[in-house]
Amino acid sequence: MLFPESSFATQGGVCYKTSLPRGANSRLIKTVPTDFVLFLDEFILVSVLRKQMAPKRTKLEASAKDLTPEVLAATVRRSSRSVLAPKRLQYSPNLKEEAPIKKAKRNNQGDKIRAKRPKEEDVTKSDDEEQKASGQLSAYELERLENIRQNQAFLSSINLFQATEELKQLTRPKPSQRGLRSQPVKEVLPARKSLRLQKKEAEVLTLPPEPTGTFTSDQSSPVKKPSGPLPMEAINMEEDYKLPPQLLELLSEEPQGRKLKLDLKEYTSELKNMKITEEKVVKVVKDRIFSAAFHPCSSSLLMAAGDKWGKVGLWNLGGVWGDDGVLLFEPHTRPVGCMAFSTARPTQLLSLSYDGSLRCMDVEKAVLDDVYDIDDDLKTFAFMSPDCSTLVVGDWYGDVAIVDRRTPGNSHESLHTLDTKTLRCVSVHPLQMHYFAVAESRTVNIYDSRCLKKTNSKAVSHLQGHTLGVSSAYFSPCTGNRVLTSCMDNNIRIYDTSAMTPSSPLVKSIRHDMQTGRWLSKLSAVWDPKQDDCFVVGSMMRPRRVQVFHESGRLLHSFMDSENLNTVLSITAFHPTRHAVMGGNSSGRLHVFSS
Repeated sequence: MLFPESSFATQGGVCYKTSLPRGANSRLIKTVPTDFVLFLDEFILVSVLRKQMAPKRTKLEASAKDLTPEVLAATVRRSSRSVLAPKRLQYSPNLKEEAPIKKAKRNNQGDKIRAKRPKEEDVTKSDDEEQKASGQLSAYELERLENIRQNQAFLSSINLFQATEELKQLTRPKPSQRGLRSQPVKEVLPARKSLRLQKKEAEVLTLPPEPTGTFTSDQSSPVKKPSGPLPMEAINMEEDYKLPPQLLELLSEEPQGRKLKLDLKEYTSELKNMKITEEKVVKVVKDRIFSAAFHPCSSSLLMAAGDKWGKVGLWNLGGVWGDDGVLLFEPHTRPVGCMAFSTARPTQLLSLSYDGSLRCMDVEKAVLDDVYDIDDDLKTFAFMSPDCSTLVVGDWYGDVAIVDRRTPGNSHESLHTLDTKTLRCVSVHPLQMHYFAVAESRTVNIYDSRCLKKTNSKAVSHLQGHTLGVSSAYFSPCTGNRVLTSCMDNNIRIYDTSAMTPSSPLVKSIRHDMQTGRWLSKLSAVWDPKQDDCFVVGSMMRPRRVQVFHESGRLLHSFMDSENLNTVLSITAFHPTRHAVMGGNSSGRLHVFSS
């Protein structure tokens, strides 16, 4: 339709101007409705805009097509937290649906493009997403549940759950109940009741008189035993109990000579044959063991132990008297620091206590004879003659006394003050008995008893190298060519004393933990009387053990037993004639390893 180039269409008194194409006849004017004119203007405007924006739209679509990957899910990393779905106990693995196929795309020419089938990973992920959306488990979770089921079935087949429950029910092995019996429980008095509630009048009490004189505090330790002979009565038996005659026969047995020295291979083999059983763990004394000794008889194993409160127990392994072969005596009131059987008269056991008394337990006479007595603080002693009649006794403060048992009374022959702050151990040379070694504060000195003075006695030889307190020092039992020391600097040292030079050379230093604490007795390395170059010592290692070393530092054997040895055996000793070793702990029990 042709319109004039510029015309107005009127309707209702309103004029509307419209744009006409060039070349149209200006005379042709036609009146049209207003709505049609508006529609025509909008159509023309949209057509013009489309022609102008077509090139830009084509370029944007092409660039977006190049930058967009075919599989969007394969390139986008998703957080596992948003993927996890709640677990379901009921599931069906056969509910997987076929993966959807992408719709066909059209190119600019209108041709259809074949739909590409997604990769296997994409299918799995889409399955998982669909299952999680519908509340089902994913394939990974199903596989995990199946693995858990198989593992539980395997553990059930080997009865592992039952074994675990049995292990939980087991507790720490209880200590041996053999030996001394527990004290009977005292009678429990009835509870006190209020007189007011019973509607009774209160009793009229009078105040005690005011104390006069100086105040004396109660003593923490029992009173010292009176000096002189005491009857040998077993306190764990009845009052009228008499010593069994079998004990006297056993103690009267003459000790056999020392066995020939074995080479290391044979000696190690004998050590490995020594075992411990439940019958070889017995409570011999009531409290912590401070000292122990073997009787030299060979027909049976007879042992003695001294505890913290002055009690001495005798135990015959396999004995029928007393409490499982244990007889308990009370010759002292404070810790029994040292004890030894007399080699000349085996029926005598000498014991020394911190209360200042040195007594001889004579089983033949059934008395506790008084050998040496001072106020307090005796520490150690050793025999200085083959007949065990002469002794060297040391106290805590560095005094050394020479005691002769043949002299009447309980005093010393001579007293010598050494230049030391404290004294912990004395040991006599086995062949040249006038020499004795003293473990002082931080050094070990060897003295000659023939050259002792009351004060400022000069040492024959010095064993230096200790940096902390020395707890023990012992001559080798056969030749005396070595001295074995135990020091709190965690070292066991062996010195060469064959030449008795002013400064004895150090042969070997062995690292060993000596830190027992205040509730355990100090560890001390002691020689094997049958072997001049081997010694035994307790250990702080776990599992608990007793170790045997050669003087070269080589560990020969460790005595261990998970069922019968669960404590630290601070006090150890070898049997003088048989292949047996014992150890005492802080609860009063002796452990014996024997072949």
